[in-house]
Amino acid sequence: MKRVVSVSIGSSARDSSSEIEVLGEQISIQRIGTNGDLAKAAALIRQLDGKVDAIGIGGMDLYIGWGDNKYIFRDAKKLTTAANKTPIVDGTGLKDGLEAHVVDYLQHEGMDFSDKKVLIVSIMDRFGLGQALTNVSKEIIYGDVIFCLKMPIPLKSLTFLKRLARVVAPVICQLPFKLVYPTGEKQHDITPRFEQFYAWADVIAGDFHFIRKFMPDDLSGKTIITNTVTKENRQELRQRNVATLVTTTPNIGGRSYGTNVMEAVLVAISGKDPKELTPQDYLVLLQEIGFKPDIQQLNGETSFVTC
Repeated sequence: MKRVVSVSIGSSARDSSSEIEVLGEQISIQRIGTNGDLAKAAALIRQLDGKVDAIGIGGMDLYIGWGDNKYIFRDAKKLTTAANKTPIVDGTGLKDGLEAHVVDYLQHEGMDFSDKKVLIVSIMDRFGLGQALTNVSKEIIYGDVIFCLKMPIPLKSLTFLKRLARVVAPVICQLPFKLVYPTGEKQHDITPRFEQFYAWADVIAGDFHFIRKFMPDDLSGKTIITNTVTKENRQELRQRNVATLVTTTPNIGGRSYGTNVMEAVLVAISGKDPKELTPQDYLVLLQEIGFKPDIQQLNGETSFVTC
């Protein structure tokens, strides 16, 4: 049996384990949270190094950006150097290709974005998803300044956002990651804020912890496209009258794991160094395995017409 472990700086309350069969092989998946403790996460990675088939870094990105414009988080880089034998990934190798493909898949399933207003909480974190939604939606707001910097400034120009990122992102990536993104126990908190942007959108897309951190009590009729969602999170969204929940990674044992887990699974199956795998390689593997996004109707009727 192959073993994949996600070491997360998120809350240990979200820990879980599953076993799945992929292309005739049994794979054990485990998620271990360290409650924001980077030193503990690094120690755990060193402990697992050479003993598991692939390690995922959860709860943080190695970098943000697009194409050749990548900005590496100082804290995340420390974790990647903790393993010398076992491949270590953070999901970014999978995100762009997979999540752009998800938008095509949803359209094939009958979801028409052409008349929808989309809020993507951070396109720098989910560039493939954001770019794909930009290409097909009626109107889009990039919430990077809102959700990362906590300033109510909606950006609607991707060109302007890229220019801003070239100036701001190198500085942000040198900050302690906990100042940019909810980690550890902070992942339990919901503080409604920026309600006007949630209310404006038909579709809310991107990292679930960003979406959840400020979400209001009423999200009636909204479609949410995200991942890393537990059974409890689904109930939270159901209570807020979310119509449709789409997770970009499949439902395994009642939850969708992060892209770092899915990338680690694919690396373990391939037996290759992650540097040898392209976004297209990942998509081919996903198609061979049969992994698909999960679409769940939580309440009432969605604004989408589905086949």
